[in-house]
Amino acid sequence: MAPNDRRSFLKLAALAGAFSTDSLFHQAHAADWQAASRAVDHLDAGAVAQNEDFWSVIQRSYSVSPQIINLNNGGVSPSPIVVQQAVERYNQMTNEGPSYFMWQILDQGREPLRQKLARLAGTSAEEIAINRNATEALNTIIYGLPLKAGDEVAGSKQDYPNMMNAYRQRAARDGIVYKQISFDFPIEDVETIVKAYEQAITPRTKLVHVTHMVNWVGQLMPVQQIADMAHARGCEVIVDGAHSFGLLDFKIPELHCDYFGTSLHKFLSAPIGSGMMWVKTDKIEKLWPLTCYGDPHSSDIRKFEALGTRSFPIEQGIGEAINFHEAIGSKRKQERIFYLKNYWATRVKDIPGVKLHTSLDPRFSCAICGVSIEGIPPTQLMTTLFDRYKIHTVGIDYENIHCIRVTPHVYTTIADLDKFLGAMGEIAASRKA
Repeated sequence: MAPNDRRSFLKLAALAGAFSTDSLFHQAHAADWQAASRAVDHLDAGAVAQNEDFWSVIQRSYSVSPQIINLNNGGVSPSPIVVQQAVERYNQMTNEGPSYFMWQILDQGREPLRQKLARLAGTSAEEIAINRNATEALNTIIYGLPLKAGDEVAGSKQDYPNMMNAYRQRAARDGIVYKQISFDFPIEDVETIVKAYEQAITPRTKLVHVTHMVNWVGQLMPVQQIADMAHARGCEVIVDGAHSFGLLDFKIPELHCDYFGTSLHKFLSAPIGSGMMWVKTDKIEKLWPLTCYGDPHSSDIRKFEALGTRSFPIEQGIGEAINFHEAIGSKRKQERIFYLKNYWATRVKDIPGVKLHTSLDPRFSCAICGVSIEGIPPTQLMTTLFDRYKIHTVGIDYENIHCIRVTPHVYTTIADLDKFLGAMGEIAASRKA
């Protein structure tokens, strides 16, 4: 192929990419996945969640290491092979002539990607900004809101630290008042949670910050009810959806919030270092961008994307991750990961000395679950699991939460969870030896 012909081919391929019927996902998986799906089409999502033949097809689409069992997908999830291949393909293309292929070719893929994300989120594309993670998305909102000295923000001590530190910095710099409530999870009563936020609101409260799925132990918060209560009292609502987007079967407008930020490299399995911000249309104009923009009071959502040079290959890899996610189906995915969580949690709780820190009720949990063994510090339990059994979890000693966090994903097998259960039984028994 002549150089000019090759460049034309690359340009067409790049512009189509994940947004065409010739995407990497369709090339690699269309036939096998269609056959697997046909075999379970007569089943509801709950029944499909327990069909190991169906999920074995999805499991083979990942390149996870056989040397370890990764049960810390709440931190960051691996990307499927097709997503990795997409990033590699676009990275190779970029390096053939960065300033040309980045700005004139790959940059043209952002608008189709914005449309694809908007469809997944159930929003207008004009409300979606593409960035690098939930911290960047939510910090953009937190620093961009026109809060002034004396204005109050209500949040929780169980929110993510990067968000709490952003509010503390605004308190130090601008004189806002940051108030935090504290929860003892698990909680299986909506009214208890809503009431706690309501009691923190005063006439000076301008903003309520809610974490959709609490990263420490996976508690699901009743965001819609909290938002309705807060709006009735004149407050705006910002939602940290880092762990919920790409996992739970929902659309952002259903939360009734004003602002939403998420990381796409968690349960959506997009390339590492990808995120998304949603701002309700009528809120965009007043929100200052985190980085410079010619018209900071523009109502164009793209003002939040003025980052200069960024990773175009990562952005385009998001499209293949959405293809992968949609081929599974949001409801099926949620039900499967909830089933995996409850598979091990319902069994491990009966081991003497073991305590769960997360609800088993689907209204209040899904993927993430905290667990501890009496007399063993979380970091010691985490280390023992890895050193003896090569099982990767994360130990948490934070505020009133002391446990390891265990998070399966769609590639996690029942055999993996059985090994984890066996390890927990042996460790718990060894306390008395």
